[in-house]
Amino acid sequence: MSVIACCRQLTNSPRVAGIGESGSVLFMKKPALIVIDMLQDFLESWDAKRRQSLVASISELVSIARDRAWPIIWVRQEFEPDLADAFLDMKARGTRVTIKGTSGCQIVSGLSVATWDTVVIKKRYSAFFGTNLDETLSRLRPDGVLLAGINTHACIRTTAIDAYQRDWQVVIASDCIDSYDREHHDVSLRYMKDKIARVMSNEEIRESLHRTA
Repeated sequence: MSVIACCRQLTNSPRVAGIGESGSVLFMKKPALIVIDMLQDFLESWDAKRRQSLVASISELVSIARDRAWPIIWVRQEFEPDLADAFLDMKARGTRVTIKGTSGCQIVSGLSVATWDTVVIKKRYSAFFGTNLDETLSRLRPDGVLLAGINTHACIRTTAIDAYQRDWQVVIASDCIDSYDREHHDVSLRYMKDKIARVMSNEEIRESLHRTA
């Protein structure tokens, strides 16, 4: 197949977004909302105001998703107590965070996980790496993914890139992501915006849905 033919085939794929197009979220009729690593161990040291603002924004987006029966996937990092499945750096330093069986690997209060939601356990940054997320999305059959959670420069970015490489339309909810590293948060968002993903606020998402109601 020629390069031109290959590009045309990708462009015509039902899962490929017009990333740079205005209001591309309208292409999504039933996205999967993926909320990443909103865990007690990660957020307990954050400034209370920032943490509360992030939780409130994600709760608002979850409500939008529930009102429209969009599938919601909660992604949690979790490691064995002996760190056998942890990052190399964690093993070398003896860092014990988000350990299985502890409260630290659980989703923070203020976010409501329904019994019918899907929970995915990951061991590395990307929600796709070594998990059943591909199979989950195949079962749920969304027409795109909507990302929220932490950290922008690590788990959000790698998950967005992996989704993009799988030809999923990706929208990053700008009110619903954050990072302990603000500099790299900003850099990562600039890198992904209108290339890897469409970046939209909760208000923009809500307004675009009203336009198609």
